[in-house]
Order: sequence, then C-alpha cells, then structure tokens
Amino acid sequence: MKYIIFILFTVATNAAAQLMLKQGMTTLSPSVLTQENIILKLLMVVFSPWVFFGLATFVISMASHMFVLSKVDLSFAYPFLSLAYVLVAVLAWQLFGEELGTYKIAGIVFICIGTVLIAQSGSPTQETSISQTTTEEYNS
Repeated sequence: MKYIIFILFTVATNAAAQLMLKQGMTTLSPSVLTQENIILKLLMVVFSPWVFFGLATFVISMASHMFVLSKVDLSFAYPFLSLAYVLVAVLAWQLFGEELGTYKIAGIVFICIGTVLIAQSGSPTQETSISQTTTEEYNS
C-alpha cells in the first residue's frame, strides 16, 4: 500500500494524457486534416501542442507505471488503471460536454467498487501468496 501514491499518479497522468489528446484532435486545423502527404500529416498531428503534450504525458505515465511494476505485483497495480476510465468519463463530461448517462454512471460505480476490493486485498508481494502456502504445505 505504500506505493499507492505512485499508482494514483500513473492513473492521473494516464487520464490527463487522454484528455489532452482529445483536445488536440478536436482542435486540429482543417489544413492538417486535408493534408494529402501522409507523413507530413502525421508530423503535423504529432507536433500540434495538445497532441504533443498528451503523448509526452503518456510517456511520464508509462515511466511511473514501470516503477510501480518494479515494486508491486501486476495483478495488484494494473486494476487501478481502470480508475483512469472514471476520471476520463467525469472530466470529459465537464470539459467536453460528453454524455454521462445511467449506464456510464453504473459502470463507474462498479469500477470504483472493484478497485476498492482490490485495494483491500493488498499487494500479494506483501502477503503470503496462495501458491507459496500450497507449496510449503505440500513439502511438509
């Protein structure tokens, strides 16, 4: 549980990257979208400010995630990334006016409940895992 701050940082940067990419792609100049040279078009998209910073934020998020994975089990850390869906849905609703209907809200509730249950389980690297216990009992 001591790495939860890093896990939440990963979640926040992942969600921020998604929002920046959305902003970047919806505010591209029509001249970029009508560019016929695919390489030039790709470069213009990647180096547009919102897209560029969104991609850079993804790199930061991945670096943070790799640090977390070096400290806790994947089966503990990875499910927390689902909280990025929660952040993105709520912030997209606020920032972009995207719909946040009954089914999305229900999904958000289920994601939050699942994440709380996983957090309560603790990281298996901090506890005796089932396979270790079974192996130890078998060898006795």
